Amino acid sequence: MTTSTRSPNAPSGISAHRDTFCRDRLPPRELWPELDFGSLPELAYPGQLNCATELLDRRVNEGDGDRAAFLFPGGRWTYRDVLEMSNRIANVLVDDLGVVPGNRVLLRGHNTPMMVACWFAVVKVGAVVVCTMPLLRVRELTYIADKAEISLALCEARCAAECETAMTTTAAGSPRRNGRTVRFASNEPGSLETMMAGKPTTFTNTDTAADDTVLIAFTSGTTGNAKGTMHFHRDVMAICDCFPKSVAGLTRDDICCGSPPFAFTFGLGGLVLFPMRVGAAALLLEQAAPPQLIKGIHEHRPTMCWTSPTAYRAMLGMLAGHDVSSLTKCVSAGEHLPRATYEAWERATGVRIIDGIGATEMLHIFISASGDDIRPGSTGKAIPGYSARCVDAQGNEVARGEIGRLAVRGPTGCRYLDDPDRQRGYVENGWNVTGDSFRQDAEGYFWYEARTDDMIITGGYNVSGAEIENVLLEHPSVQECGVVGAPDEERGHVVKAFIVLRKGQAPTPELAREIQDFVKAEIAPYKYPRRIEFVEKLPRTETGKLQRFRLREPEMPE
Repeated sequence: MTTSTRSPNAPSGISAHRDTFCRDRLPPRELWPELDFGSLPELAYPGQLNCATELLDRRVNEGDGDRAAFLFPGGRWTYRDVLEMSNRIANVLVDDLGVVPGNRVLLRGHNTPMMVACWFAVVKVGAVVVCTMPLLRVRELTYIADKAEISLALCEARCAAECETAMTTTAAGSPRRNGRTVRFASNEPGSLETMMAGKPTTFTNTDTAADDTVLIAFTSGTTGNAKGTMHFHRDVMAICDCFPKSVAGLTRDDICCGSPPFAFTFGLGGLVLFPMRVGAAALLLEQAAPPQLIKGIHEHRPTMCWTSPTAYRAMLGMLAGHDVSSLTKCVSAGEHLPRATYEAWERATGVRIIDGIGATEMLHIFISASGDDIRPGSTGKAIPGYSARCVDAQGNEVARGEIGRLAVRGPTGCRYLDDPDRQRGYVENGWNVTGDSFRQDAEGYFWYEARTDDMIITGGYNVSGAEIENVLLEHPSVQECGVVGAPDEERGHVVKAFIVLRKGQAPTPELAREIQDFVKAEIAPYKYPRRIEFVEKLPRTETGKLQRFRLREPEMPE
């Protein structure tokens, strides 16, 4: 065993990772952000820590085994159900699939209790979870598998075909070494359920170090390639002991619901980690678009909702015929919460939406406010455990009231997987610089202004314009293209593509639909350009660089 890289003020621990892939691909220590563990006493974790032990095993050991952990249409799982199922899967991972601590395991499926059990099973054996959405296509899954060097996937049977392709062939077209997909939610031969038959319902969790990597979360990047963000066991515990306690006010009597998939750290926290930390429950909906979400609230009576401003806006028009009076807390993240949406929701339901900003790089929300501390239109203040400021191009804090780049510091921070160049771009002078422009008022409240990069936030999803451009250019009719975010009343922004066609191609509505369908088939459908404008040429600098700001100008609200 070897001692893993660690940060100052963190307790010493001995790494359990026999596969040292993650430790070997952490950023150089000098590129890490400064981490703060001393501002809250609950952040003083021991050197040896497995977050599955704390979030799941401890719940059952302390008498919560019969409490409902997850509700879903047609049934429920108790904490004991989750523990025993995850233990059986953990035994399969070790005995039948040869997983060793430090291996990366890809998970793919809808928000179901079985996905939760798989997540905890991977953590229990000391491996590293790489959770993905069912919406992702082969090329996206292949990139993730290549980047994280994954050879095993646990995948829900109904969305396994694309995963199986990605796990057998690399992006270069060569066979993936030992690549394998095991299907679950199936009783077919070779499925996870058949492998679990007869396995013990007990398992001794791997004694991981607090700073062993437990999770690689992939987030969209402005260069078109996803970025892998590496998080430790103590990072998972830190987000559980900050926002949900100090701001969200989550209690063991709450029932959470929401729309984000587990692959989004917003959803993982709000629907799995946070309620389990306090012994609460969560309602899991496989489909959680606004019509399904409001129906689930009406039928199952949850008390707390986690979703995007776009969803709250959409549900406002669906309140007739749906009783949402069970809700006492609502959390919004993923995009800026407009004041009009906040006020309309409060008028209609009596509930003040708790706005927040987080980042996959930081794992969860770090600026927010709740109750009487809310200032409508403001995102809030830095939550206990974190500090934040607005800085100029040189990293110096700007005066209150001036617009600057948001910089954040706390017990979690950015560590990009094997990407020192991007690491240098995100971490400056020990601070995490998120790519958002804010201004901070005299009371310390942060007010969102804009994104400082070319990321498009649409309906709560982060979308890389460059990634979409790369796909568009593969269509035989497309000569050039530029992708930007266009303001939209319903979704905040939508993806808009400006396209120069190849000679001989006619700019017709039929061709626009064909191009949209082409993008949907290649990458996750939510990324496709909802608006297409055919143009004769694109604005470029003398050196040929695309001027995206000029594409945005006609779309800016008056």
